[in-house]
Amino acid sequence: MKNTYNLRSIAAKAITQVLEQGQSLSTVIPELQQKVSDKDKALLQEICFGVMRVLPQLEWFISQLMAKPLKGKQRIFHYLIMVGIYQLIYTRIPAHAVLAETVNGATNLKRPQLKGVINGVLRQFQRQQQELIERTNNKHLHPKWLLERIQKAYPQNWQTIVDANNQKPPMWLRVNQFHHTAKEYLALLEEANIEAELDTNHLSAIRLLNPCPVSTLPGFSQGWVTIQDRSAQGCAELLEPRDGESILDLCAAPGGKTTHILEIAPKSKVLAIDIDEQRIKRVKENLQRLNLHAVVKTGDGRLPHEWAADERFDRILLDAPCSATGVIRRHPDIKWLRRNEDINQLVTLQSEILEAIWPYLKRNGTLVYATCSILPQENSEQIKAFLARHPDAVLSKTGNSDTPGTQIIPEATGGDGFFYARLTKQ
Repeated sequence: MKNTYNLRSIAAKAITQVLEQGQSLSTVIPELQQKVSDKDKALLQEICFGVMRVLPQLEWFISQLMAKPLKGKQRIFHYLIMVGIYQLIYTRIPAHAVLAETVNGATNLKRPQLKGVINGVLRQFQRQQQELIERTNNKHLHPKWLLERIQKAYPQNWQTIVDANNQKPPMWLRVNQFHHTAKEYLALLEEANIEAELDTNHLSAIRLLNPCPVSTLPGFSQGWVTIQDRSAQGCAELLEPRDGESILDLCAAPGGKTTHILEIAPKSKVLAIDIDEQRIKRVKENLQRLNLHAVVKTGDGRLPHEWAADERFDRILLDAPCSATGVIRRHPDIKWLRRNEDINQLVTLQSEILEAIWPYLKRNGTLVYATCSILPQENSEQIKAFLARHPDAVLSKTGNSDTPGTQIIPEATGGDGFFYARLTKQ
């Protein structure tokens, strides 16, 4: 690809789509990465995710450097300046290259008359950088409502959670036991000069000391390994699927847990359901790469009669729609896309799905309710209320009646924030 694009202007477009139009980075980035060369894809992602991670800090810097903010049709140039400041602080790109490329972004965005303004602001930041960084008071980098919810739920260790949210996430692998044990695959990584370590709490989990492209992982295209966080791997492990069983994976996209179920119990009969038709394609792609089979359908978890007919399941994994507050380090735009009022709406949706699907679990069957949230309303409180309504539901292996379920909080070198509750039907 001939390098005729300007990477900084593309990054500014991505940030505009997220902050002004409410789109997610996971939707925006793959589309825009098609416009850049392979060597620039990682940098585009680094800039966009990095800006989202430290957004309040960058906003404050610009407020100190400009008397009047850029608004309306000029708003994208506000984000272009942000892209420039982020690079000056957080990347090793030489300052002269940052300034030249970011200023030239104005031409690509068809406003060359703004080059002087952008250049002036970035040079002023360079001169005052140390002083501004010392004066900034945005160390938490979370919206106020979310910070208050985390502090209320975790009065002792909220700071640990916030700090973990603001870091880059570790890269975890799930080794496909059909092909290798985790220990055997670790040896293959060592041969490929990829530093990694085993996780003793999970049979298939390996953490890379430095993230790398999947193309460099031994046997990735042959299905030897899958990218999946350690905490997410706990879902299928807790479900304990067995060959011959009928298993429902509800809210299954993008299919990491579906494939894990089939790696553990290859002769089980798995139905994978998700409401999002686009994301259902990812489930099919993951099954194909790993050479596994499941029945995959688009469907609403609240309306199982539409897709389950008279079928009943031995095991159900419900990876419920949630605030995703446990995976902010992987998706830092969540901090700015999520709203306080969303939480109650999500709690209602989770409850509706749980109520709808419970009759489809066989007697003595197992249901694992999971979220990638750290908020009690979606997790322990949700399950406590469900248990109170359903005398035939019994908690097993996870928590107790006062605080049902197992809550994991994000840790720098550990897994993401996650919640599991395992219920058995009497």
